[in-house]
Amino acid sequence: MTIYLNALGMICSLGDTHTGIRQRLFAGNSGLHASKRPMSNDVARHVGSIALTDPELPSLEHLPLREHSRNNRVALAALAQIRSEVDALIARFGPDRIGIVLGTSTSGIAEGEVAFKHYVEQGAFPSHFHYGQQELGSPAAALATTLGVSGPAYVHSSACSSSAKAMASAARLINMGLCDAVISGGVDTLCDFTIAGFAALDSVSAERCNPLSANRQGINIGEGAALFLMTSEPATVTLCGWGESSDAHHISAPDPEGTGAILAIRQALQRAAITPEQIDYINLHGTATLQNDAMESKAIHQMFGAATPVSSTKSLTGHTLGAASAIEAGLCWLTMQDDNPTGILPPHLWDGQADPALPPLNVVAVGKALGRPPRYVLSNSFAFGGSNAALIFGRD
Repeated sequence: MTIYLNALGMICSLGDTHTGIRQRLFAGNSGLHASKRPMSNDVARHVGSIALTDPELPSLEHLPLREHSRNNRVALAALAQIRSEVDALIARFGPDRIGIVLGTSTSGIAEGEVAFKHYVEQGAFPSHFHYGQQELGSPAAALATTLGVSGPAYVHSSACSSSAKAMASAARLINMGLCDAVISGGVDTLCDFTIAGFAALDSVSAERCNPLSANRQGINIGEGAALFLMTSEPATVTLCGWGESSDAHHISAPDPEGTGAILAIRQALQRAAITPEQIDYINLHGTATLQNDAMESKAIHQMFGAATPVSSTKSLTGHTLGAASAIEAGLCWLTMQDDNPTGILPPHLWDGQADPALPPLNVVAVGKALGRPPRYVLSNSFAFGGSNAALIFGRD
């Protein structure tokens, strides 16, 4: 069965509308900015934060306290963009035939940070805190309650591959006949815990991240949400292939040979029934860490050579962790629409100083276009613990 990506709701540091995001994306206008946060030890680090303020985000008054978090408010902001299409399918198929599969890594950790600070200072948790706000399944529960649907609703949390795995799971639910439509994607929001955690691993760059560069120093954390409405009903873009692997090489470092990454990509190509030569563009995981870029460059060069256009969009959006796969899928989706007739590709924003230790790749410059919309696009996601995922999108 062909799985179509019928609608997209997305919010990230590039904007909260298709037009705004596309304009900044193709112009290479980064959404990253320097910011000091409470656990940053007065170090200004670049982050990719959304522009909407808390008063502009949807209310959570209709939800129980355990579902109250900024993470869920951002998810509801993305849902609002596709709400009319979702409601139409609920009316058509029934609430039990609509599924929700999301990826996240933070959920309500930010609320926990505030609550535990209050506990240390006051000796008690604040009245507006519920421990369940931190549960990883909270975003799916919040969306299900908001929509009144009763189909499968759950969350994947495998770090940076979370929402790619969520989209693969959504496709399986449709293929198995368990759902007629699935809302799938991911959401993650900025919190001090994740920034401090990655900083402790010496993985955070104080400057804008610099993927593939000889000068790369690490990631920038971002935030946002991307939600797709997935069905078997025709639309412009399909999820035509996905692959997943778990090489378990190391708790945080990737397998330097890229064995698991290559396996996931090969599975995706096989499921899509296409060859590497048919891929028009590759959205790299491209974290700008020393080890990830070395591994991924090796894997891509081995499978695709140096001709296929590639870019990492994390220097535009930041690394949105559990939402990264879905947001990058959203950027690919926007690139493949009919209103991009010349096939302008997402650019690779960096200093242009290629690391000579890495295999050569065809890095996309700002304004580069195929001359037609991309036919097939590959998007990679590689997470801690060797949790690898690859998605292939096609124009039907």
